Formats: sequence, C-alpha cells, structure tokens
Amino acid sequence: MQWIDIGCNLGHESFDSDRDEVVERAVAAGVVQLVLTGASVAGSERALALARRDPERMRATAGVHPHLAAEVDDDAIARLGQLHGDDLIAAVGECGLDYFRDIAPRPVQQRAFERQLALAEVCGKPVFLHQRDAHDDFRAMLAEFRDRLGPVVVHCFTDTRRAMFDYLDLDCHIGVTGWICDERRGRPLKEIVSEIPSDRLMLETDAPYLKPRNLRPKARTHRNEPCWLPWIGGTVAALRGISPEVLAEQTSANARKFFGLPATPERDAG
Repeated sequence: MQWIDIGCNLGHESFDSDRDEVVERAVAAGVVQLVLTGASVAGSERALALARRDPERMRATAGVHPHLAAEVDDDAIARLGQLHGDDLIAAVGECGLDYFRDIAPRPVQQRAFERQLALAEVCGKPVFLHQRDAHDDFRAMLAEFRDRLGPVVVHCFTDTRRAMFDYLDLDCHIGVTGWICDERRGRPLKEIVSEIPSDRLMLETDAPYLKPRNLRPKARTHRNEPCWLPWIGGTVAALRGISPEVLAEQTSANARKFFGLPATPERDAG
C-alpha cells in the first residue's frame, strides 16, 4: 500500500533532532509522499527548503495560520506571492479562521483569510484551509471567493455533518487526521466519515500534533509522526467498510491530482 500525508508540519522544531529518520520511518511504513504545511511566512520558507531536499517525495504549502494572522501585512503577502512562484509550493495555506482559542482577534483573522484567498485567486494554486469553531463566517467568506479559486481542501476536518456537507456543496475536499482515532472527541467524525465521497477524501497526520490515541502498541513519545498515517487510514477504511488497500489507492490518487504530485518515487528511503 502507498499512502500520502497531505498535512505534515515537518519543519516543526520537535523534528529538528531526527527529521531524516522521521522521513525514513514514514517511507518504510508506506507513506511515500508528504505535503509539508506552511503556517507562517518563516514556516513556509522552511517547508519549501525541506521540499527542495527531496522533490520527488515532498511538496510544501505557503500561508499563515489564523493564530498568526497579525503577521499578514503587505510585506507578508508579497513574500508569500514570491514563494508561490516556486513549483514546489503546491497550495496556498494553511489559512482560515480559528475561533476556538481566538489567539488573534476575529477581525484580524478575517482580513488575513481574505487576503490569502485573494492571493490564491491570483496565483491559481489549490487552497489548504483551517477552520475551527468558525464555520458560519468561514463558509460565507469561502463562498464569496469559491468560483474564482482552484481546488480547495478543508484540512483536519473536525466539525459537524452540516458543516461537512456545506463544504462538499462548495466543491471542497475533506482532510481527515488522527482526530478520528480519538474515542472521545472523534466520535462525531466516526459517524459521518463514510458519507464523504471517495473522490473528495484525503488523509493527513498534522504531525507533530494529533497522534492517534488508539495506537497499538502505544508509542513512547507524545509527538505524532507521518509513519502513523496507515494507522489512521486503517481506522477510516474500517468505518467506510472498505479495505485499507482500496482506501490508500483512492486517497493517494486524490492527493496526487489535487497537489500535482509526481508519480511515486522508485528509490528507497534514505
């Protein structure tokens, strides 16, 4: 089986001491390609630098997470525009709205989101979106731009059935993480994941966050890694009533088409 992780924060400092080994473990587990998330201007630059080290296996996104929305000024937009001139930058984002913690004021988040949607309109690249506890505003803003955008994925989806179908109605893809492996928080998602059309579903770890809680045997570290994507895939496959092999084929095909990933690398890890 071959899996693709569409959302991995490989530039995170928790990977600084063993980043190459993390990638080797992922490839050994069948995770053949990674999309590295850019969540700030500096983080997007790091993600691109990492993708340049292994362009057969990696692509990056470039954007600013809503927690850091205050950094989205004219200079940041100009720099993001420059980054999107690189073919290894596969999507605009991570951007969106997050009212769960309200780390940035909501009007500041909304303005940053709007500016990045406008950037996506100009550059024509897919859009990698974040939404938490902000569905109504998020949907309204996305709907305003949707017919001028390319492919869109709502990554790390954790919301309701109504929200899911609102996004599907806007021709969005849905990204599912290890949240679905959480016996407490993941129960609502477990109940609806089978309703996502097979051509709209993609998988991600959001590593180092959201380590699957049902991993067996339990890992010693609290850090999530892309090598555990097949575990997430197995959980999703069981809930959808299909084999992991079929799910891997479907979701990997979706990811390659969405992000413009090359054919699977033939060389071994390392």
